[in-house]
Amino acid sequence: MAAAADLIPRFRRMIAEPTQDVYSDVVLIEVIESHPSQDPSGVFPEYADWEPSFDLNAAAAEIWSEKAAALACNFDFSADGSNFSRSQAYQQAIAQARYFSARRSPSTIRLQMAPRPEVEDVD
Repeated sequence: MAAAADLIPRFRRMIAEPTQDVYSDVVLIEVIESHPSQDPSGVFPEYADWEPSFDLNAAAAEIWSEKAAALACNFDFSADGSNFSRSQAYQQAIAQARYFSARRSPSTIRLQMAPRPEVEDVD
């Protein structure tokens, strides 16, 4: 979708991935498009007149969570008199995931009672 492709440069800055070495534009477009949001007119994605609009904060939180998962196996250790705090990268990725998750668009759901209750006529 062209609208999502236009968001790639900004999205790359949000996720600290300036090149396509780790995430290609195609992958990022898929992630962005998996987070549709209400458009500026208030129309929801399930309607035909929806103008493509996406929640970049939710998409960025997803990418940062994925990065944190890749870093989860890193551990701190000492060797030859030096201390290596490799777990800090994981902690920073989790912090970024929380940051963007806290800024994502509010979502709504529509509840429908099933089965519908019988309505009695009151005269």
